[in-house]
Amino acid sequence: MGPNCKRLVIGITGGIASGKSTVLEMLRQRGAETLSADDVARQVLSKGEPAYQEVLDRFGTAITDADGEIDRSVLAKIIFADEKARRDLNRITHPRIIQEIRAAIESFRKCSKGTSVLAIEIPLLYECGLECIVDYVVAVAAEQGIQVHRLTTRTSITTEEAIRRINSQLPMSEKVRKADFVVWNNGSLQDLEEAVDDLWRRLLANTCAGHSSSR
Repeated sequence: MGPNCKRLVIGITGGIASGKSTVLEMLRQRGAETLSADDVARQVLSKGEPAYQEVLDRFGTAITDADGEIDRSVLAKIIFADEKARRDLNRITHPRIIQEIRAAIESFRKCSKGTSVLAIEIPLLYECGLECIVDYVVAVAAEQGIQVHRLTTRTSITTEEAIRRINSQLPMSEKVRKADFVVWNNGSLQDLEEAVDDLWRRLLANTCAGHSSSR
């Protein structure tokens, strides 16, 4: 990284099954440091962590697997069918997840070596008001029919449940409207690679353009 280049923190958001994780991995392959809020959530909910017992107290041991760990697929079915349950889970986990993400950003900004871009996948970035802690937001978007197809293909949920999960988040149109960059993922993997190539070039240009976030 050149002496006049800035370290940028990029928030990757978008709808369920829009391809956020794929875009995050593609950015990693191009040289970005990456972090997933979902991985942080998995750590926060692991056995022995404070949130683990709070979640069990709220939802019961029926959500655990044979090893006593929280089965996230079982928990997901509960919270996407019950808005109050979803709010309760978010109340327990979100402050801890956000704390870990903030710590990662602080560490990245303090370091003067390595890559100039940290990309963080945060599905509920706008819902949690986290656009203020990143320099740019990238929305990964797809048509709802494609989202539903991907969800029902990779999981055992019904079309109705897939739509309910999609509708539990901020509408895709709002995320697209608010984002600094939009990556559409309605086509092939090659199409997505090309879109991420373009995004990466634009991000690198901004790291050496003296960008100062206005957020």
